[in-house]
Amino acid sequence: MSIRTIIVDDEKLAIQGLQLRLEPFSDIEVIETCANGREAIRAIKTLKPDLVFLDIQMPGFDGFSVVKGVMEIEPPLFVFVTAYQEHAIRAFEANAVNYLMKPVDEDKLADTIERVRERLAEKRSAEEAEKLRDVLAEVSPESLDTIAEGEDGASRYEKMINVKDRGQIFRVDVDTIEHIEAAGDYMCIYTGDNSLILRETMKDLERRLDPKNFQRVHRSTIVNLDQVRQVRPHTNGECFLVLDSGAEVKVSRSYRDVVARFVH
Repeated sequence: MSIRTIIVDDEKLAIQGLQLRLEPFSDIEVIETCANGREAIRAIKTLKPDLVFLDIQMPGFDGFSVVKGVMEIEPPLFVFVTAYQEHAIRAFEANAVNYLMKPVDEDKLADTIERVRERLAEKRSAEEAEKLRDVLAEVSPESLDTIAEGEDGASRYEKMINVKDRGQIFRVDVDTIEHIEAAGDYMCIYTGDNSLILRETMKDLERRLDPKNFQRVHRSTIVNLDQVRQVRPHTNGECFLVLDSGAEVKVSRSYRDVVARFVH
C-alpha cells in the first residue's frame, strides 16, 4: 500500500532535492508539493495524505501553524525538515514522527520512513479492529462481551520490551522499569540501574503496559506503582513519589487519583 505524501517547503530546490531522495522508497507516493503554509493546509484538508514533510520556517504560516490548522480533521503524520536545530524540541512536542536537518541525510531519511511505516501499520490495525467491533456489535453483540473478558487478563500486556538504543537491542523486563518519561516520539525508560531511549509515543507505550501496575502521574510521566516506596506531599495539591532507587517523580494535580490507591 502506498504512503500518500505531501512535501511543503518555500524553496523549490529543497522540494526537488527531497523528491529525489524519496525516489528509492517505492511505497512513497508524492501526491502534491506546496510552497507555503496556506497551500499546505488546503492540500492536507482536501487530499488527506498519510504523511507530510513540512518545512518549519516559511513566510506567513510556519510549519507549526500548519499543524494547528489541520487539527479539526484527523491529521496525517508529520516529519519536520528544517535548517534550524533550535526547533527540535517544539517539533517533538508537536508529536512529529521525526525531525530532519537540511541537507537531509539518506540514512536518517531511511530510518524515518521505517518509523512512518510502523506508525501507519499500527494505525491501520487499530482502524481494522474498530471496524470489526462495529460489525460484531450489529450481527453478534454477545461476542463483544467475550472479547472484552479476554482482553481484561494481564496476558494482553507486555512482559518484555525490546529497546533499540545506541546500536544495540536491549530486552527489558517491564517489572524492572521504575518510570518512563516522554519527549515527543521518544520515551526514556528508567530501571533501577540504567536508562534507555525508546522511539515510541506515550500513548502507544501505555497500551502495551498493564494499567494495574503502570499509571500516568504527569502529562509526560508513567510510573510503575510497584516501585513506589513513599508518597511525599508538596504544594498546591501536588506530591512526589519516591521510588525504590531513591528517584523522585512529581505527581501533578490532574493525576491525584493515582495517589489515592496508596492511602488506606
